[in-house]
Amino acid sequence: MGWRLAADAVLVVHLAFIVFVLLGGLAVRRWPRLAWLHLPAVAWGVTVELTQGVCPLTPLENALRRAAGDAGYAGGFVEHYLLALIYPDGLAAGHQLALGLAVLAVNALVYLPWLRSRRRQHKGDG
Repeated sequence: MGWRLAADAVLVVHLAFIVFVLLGGLAVRRWPRLAWLHLPAVAWGVTVELTQGVCPLTPLENALRRAAGDAGYAGGFVEHYLLALIYPDGLAAGHQLALGLAVLAVNALVYLPWLRSRRRQHKGDG
């Protein structure tokens, strides 16, 4: 029971991290210092997607599930949990590239207007 609970906790943290990577820029607009956490998280998320890598949370969750007597799963978090919703037939390299580029695009749409407004504010101060 404890191993399964730990695996579920890792799953929740993993999902929260993905949401933070994708939408954390909106929080940065409210709390600018959060950018010091968000930008490295975005870099990590994009790198994992573009290199078709596996986040270390996936093997950790699988190890905990195996310790609980479950089988674990092959592939990464996105393939196992989110892909069925996004791409029911499976994740091809092109899809993973598209996901990585989508993360960059969403964050660019959030950060660029915010950076422009901050630049205008600083010019007005000087």
